[in-house]
Amino acid sequence: MPMIVRQTVVEAASPHLGGRIDRVVQELAGGSRSHVTGLFDAGCVTLNGQPTHETGWQLAAGDRIEVRFEAHRRYAPHPRLRPHSGFAVVYEDRDLLVVDKAAEMLTVATDRGERYTLAACVNQYVRHSGGGRGAFVVHRLDRGVSGLLVFGKSREMEQQLRDQFAARKPRRQYVAIVAGRPRAAEGEFRSYLATDKALNRYSTLDRQVGQLAVTHYRILENLADTTLVEVWLETGRRNQIRVHFAESGHPVLGDPRYQAAAARHPNWPHQRIALHAQTLGFEHPVTGQLLQFDSRLPAEMLRFVNQSRGEARPGTPRRKRSPRTKRGG
Repeated sequence: MPMIVRQTVVEAASPHLGGRIDRVVQELAGGSRSHVTGLFDAGCVTLNGQPTHETGWQLAAGDRIEVRFEAHRRYAPHPRLRPHSGFAVVYEDRDLLVVDKAAEMLTVATDRGERYTLAACVNQYVRHSGGGRGAFVVHRLDRGVSGLLVFGKSREMEQQLRDQFAARKPRRQYVAIVAGRPRAAEGEFRSYLATDKALNRYSTLDRQVGQLAVTHYRILENLADTTLVEVWLETGRRNQIRVHFAESGHPVLGDPRYQAAAARHPNWPHQRIALHAQTLGFEHPVTGQLLQFDSRLPAEMLRFVNQSRGEARPGTPRRKRSPRTKRGG
């Protein structure tokens, strides 16, 4: 079928300024709202040259929207992930599964012996579905942080995946909203993280006490008084992203532990941290296939960005691209 390409740029006086991107796509491509959602799901829509799946993204002046689609084809939305209690299954086979964790869940129990944890719920799901002997934790996300995690369905699979993490092979990319404005558009935090008696993490120069932690970041957009950043990890230490940004004077919004006073914001009333594990990529231990999964930006983070964009001062640098939100698979 012939391919149709349609595009537009949001001008300062455009009626689309501040509006939703899906409404512009509907004008460009036509069809029902379901068809428009299908275009997003099929990767037919780009924003400033990058694929986007965020149908509710609020547009700013200078944004370029392009839609590529086959003539006379109806694009149906992808089936939405079936939610479980506190998580959604993104991918599953006989060896492993990838889940999208809700922010309020603990990954594993603490010394208090919590029963309602992600590990317990995913283990129960695997056993009851007949898909394996259970689920074994490979890595963790803090309570208050949402996003992607992989579980092995056997001890052997768990260990092989852990070996990849130890070798720093998996791709782990996050999106965060941090207080204030980091000076550099991109940068690296490198320190040794230690733990005090209250189990708080902090940076030290003493290699004998701390573990090497390396965090990279890039600014996606300067908002009114906060910043949307993309973060990726070389190492995966507990609280690593939160500590590094807090120590730089730009704590993650909603963080109750690290620079808590500075992490408060009147437009962030949520009982969670504005940090989302958006991308996870690794090599399948059995097939050798490179797998990559992407999770949608949580609704509360998307709403905050859209609201803050409207409050940004004139002349504030705009984002060069939107956070990638490709679905897993």
